[in-house]
Amino acid sequence: YVITARAKGLAEKKVLYGHVFRNAMLIVIAGFPAVFVGVFFGGSLIIETIFSLDGLGRLAFEATVARDYPVMFGTLFVFGIIGLVVGLISDLMYVWIDPRIDFETRET
Repeated sequence: YVITARAKGLAEKKVLYGHVFRNAMLIVIAGFPAVFVGVFFGGSLIIETIFSLDGLGRLAFEATVARDYPVMFGTLFVFGIIGLVVGLISDLMYVWIDPRIDFETRET
């Protein structure tokens, strides 16, 4: 894409934003939800432990240590919902970043 765009005489800025970043951002967005939920849980646990805060990460950790299953399932549910919402947003961002991707016109 880049060689062809440069051969057509496009400016470097247009090549970079129109061809390189658009294709590279799809890979970043595809891996973002899984990484986000893991970092969100681990980061919140570390920050809450360091600063002695009460939050969802510490609640989940203490519930796991104490084997408090209803609280464990509740925090797992909340983190799962957050992961699903972030995954939905990333799927919608696909179409916004690259209009060539269309989820509705699929042939089976």
